[in-house]
Amino acid sequence: MIEARGRRLLVDGEPRVVVAGEIHYFRVPRDQWEQRLDLLVESGCNTVASYIPWLVHELADGSLDVTGRTDPQLDVGAFIDLCADRGLWFIARPGPFQMAELKNEGLPYRLYREHPEIVPVGWDAKPSTTATVDYLAPAFLAETRRWYEAVMPVLAARLHVDTAGGGSAPEAPRRPVIAVQLDNEIGMLAWVTNSPDLTEHLLDDFRGWVRHRHGEQASERYPGLLDDDPDDHAAWNEAVRSPDERWAGDLRVDLAAFMRGRFARYVDALRAMAEESGVVGVPFLVNIHGTADGSGQPFPIGISQLVDTYARRPGYLSGSDHYVGNLTLGTTPDLYVLNAYQAAVHDADQPITSLEFEAGTGDYGGGFDQNYDPHTVELKTRLFLAQGNRMLNYYLMAGGINPPLQTPVGDGNDRIAFTGERHGFAAPITPEGTRGPTFAPTARAAHLARTMEPWLGTSTEELDDLSLGLVLDSYATEYAHPHSAVMTRVVADLARWRGAGPRRALARPAMMRGHRFDAVDVQRDLARQVDGRPVTVMCAVSQHLAESTQRWLVDHCERGGSLLLLGRMPEFDLAGRPCTILADALGVRPGEPVSEGHRSHPSVVSQGWAAPEAEVRVGWAQPFQVSRGEVVLTLAGSGDACGLDVAVGAGRVVLFTAELPGLPTWFGRALDRLGVSRGLVLDSEFPGLFGTTTLSDRESRILHLWNISGYEMDAEVSLNGRAVVGEHLRLKPYTGWMLPLGLELSPLGLPGARLTANAEVIGSTRADDGTVRLKFGEPLRSATHPGWWLQVVGASAVVDEDSLTVTLTPG
Repeated sequence: MIEARGRRLLVDGEPRVVVAGEIHYFRVPRDQWEQRLDLLVESGCNTVASYIPWLVHELADGSLDVTGRTDPQLDVGAFIDLCADRGLWFIARPGPFQMAELKNEGLPYRLYREHPEIVPVGWDAKPSTTATVDYLAPAFLAETRRWYEAVMPVLAARLHVDTAGGGSAPEAPRRPVIAVQLDNEIGMLAWVTNSPDLTEHLLDDFRGWVRHRHGEQASERYPGLLDDDPDDHAAWNEAVRSPDERWAGDLRVDLAAFMRGRFARYVDALRAMAEESGVVGVPFLVNIHGTADGSGQPFPIGISQLVDTYARRPGYLSGSDHYVGNLTLGTTPDLYVLNAYQAAVHDADQPITSLEFEAGTGDYGGGFDQNYDPHTVELKTRLFLAQGNRMLNYYLMAGGINPPLQTPVGDGNDRIAFTGERHGFAAPITPEGTRGPTFAPTARAAHLARTMEPWLGTSTEELDDLSLGLVLDSYATEYAHPHSAVMTRVVADLARWRGAGPRRALARPAMMRGHRFDAVDVQRDLARQVDGRPVTVMCAVSQHLAESTQRWLVDHCERGGSLLLLGRMPEFDLAGRPCTILADALGVRPGEPVSEGHRSHPSVVSQGWAAPEAEVRVGWAQPFQVSRGEVVLTLAGSGDACGLDVAVGAGRVVLFTAELPGLPTWFGRALDRLGVSRGLVLDSEFPGLFGTTTLSDRESRILHLWNISGYEMDAEVSLNGRAVVGEHLRLKPYTGWMLPLGLELSPLGLPGARLTANAEVIGSTRADDGTVRLKFGEPLRSATHPGWWLQVVGASAVVDEDSLTVTLTPG
């Protein structure tokens, strides 16, 4: 039985960490399936994930083969059974869309020929340039039902549940399916092409939604468009596809909100089809897209699009889908924020997961165009585990061969994918089934996760009194008519000032100082409280900010909370109407921004408690007039204010309206001024040291550290005012640690025993006589402890320093 409870993933009642690897059975010859699965077992993974492509299983005559009746390669059940034979769980991803570089994103060509009405047009009625469809088109849903009726019974027969009694199945080893993903990256194709799915069917649906949502005000938002003959939709369709500037601002907001609900209806329809075919009792997964061009900053666009499909809804789990390459000073905060934002919209039971966890060399074109550092997958795994991910799917774990299409289409290669004959060049397991250059580091990461699973499965990140604000509507920027000045202006403004702020200046400085923070969905939740007061919230603000969001920020201060704001002072709502609620509360009157250019080089000077700091050039700044508070940042030359410290209600606000560099000293002073605590203090010789702490059942604490830089560095690390694991630490480049700090060992059969060490546990075995042998990795050396040291309480220990092992005996 699979449950999500208390942000844990329970398999048969036990908290587990699912470590999966994606292997596409349809790209691996049938007689090589077992060899690939054996390599997966060797890597340390406990789960296999795979797409099940409709495109591959639909034959030339339109019939479906998922049992191997026409070709043993198509026997999905046989592949899943081989996974079960090896004690592996299975995550099924049957679409209908799969992406995976498949043609038509995994849909059969026949659908587009026989049902042209499902193919959308976008702005100005231009045809879509992708394989997207209208998800709720009746013909598409009918065809999807036919596909599900074929494939879902194969999964239902192998679910890791007892459908009759609700408990674990007696034949559980033969029933390994622990989760089923519904579709894939829903809405992504429309976003990346800025081409909404504007079929007549969708526009009719949208028209009804507008009437219901806005009631009598609907006609005011769209003058002259909703009073015509209800059977005449031509004017409405034209007004949406080629919007007038009078309603373009409202249209952008309404279309994004409408599509959230429509995607939710689509996912619910898929779930109903799956349940009708017997797939019940396992989580349904929703894969969130959003990283782009090696950056994680756009990821919340996917959360914004899909939030209503899964967030706070029983039976659903979301998973991230990320491709950002090496861990750097840019991508590390991106991923930390990605996990925090994903968790912010969940309920108290839903854990975070990663359904496409980038693995491999990054050489996706097979031309040696790039090669990630081999430590990348290890460091990312450590980061995601520390933030509470309970499921990781290394994608792509094994490459393969793209077989020919059932029916040639004359497109240049006539294979199922556009990548050519070989696929998955970058994967840890090569297309030919050999161990690639990243197999060993991926295996180290997977084995570490499995070793530490008894504690990671229940761990929670310890947090300071600090949160990052998530403004979902600032990411509802997937649709903007290219010729609409209103839409273009608002989207450009939102894209510049959101999330962690420009230059990641809110998240990175806090992380470099050691601050451990989560995120708060400011459109749905109040900030958490510590000692009866709301925590400080860091939030990027833009010229366009919804009235409700501005009120939330003010109310947060009225309740005694504080804010660190970075960006442009809000002057309008999301549709472009004047709205100055926040500015009025701060006593600020914003002026005209100044930007860098050929003969413009704006610089800022710190004042008051923000000093001393060298004058800093900025790409952009907005001066403002103030009526109260202390000016802490001014424009060089003019002396105009662009930074303010001001009391609001029972709280306090520090505001910066400049594109500041993310300096830990600068933003650190602001956080100190706001009274933010710092339980974990990181002080390193060079930038690149990050860390956090987690606490699991029985007060078991782990210190997580990562040196993502190429430098060996000296560092001081303290927790709650005391140095941990020694003073003057020496951290090697591209390394990470999970250091036990009072780790309670009852999961190993040693109740009451606790372990503290300057090295992480990388393996454990328990003998029949109750003794436990622990294997440790390389110590984190320091001036006070130049070698390996450990402390064991509640058990006797025999130490072998040469092999870095210790044998523990109860007592």
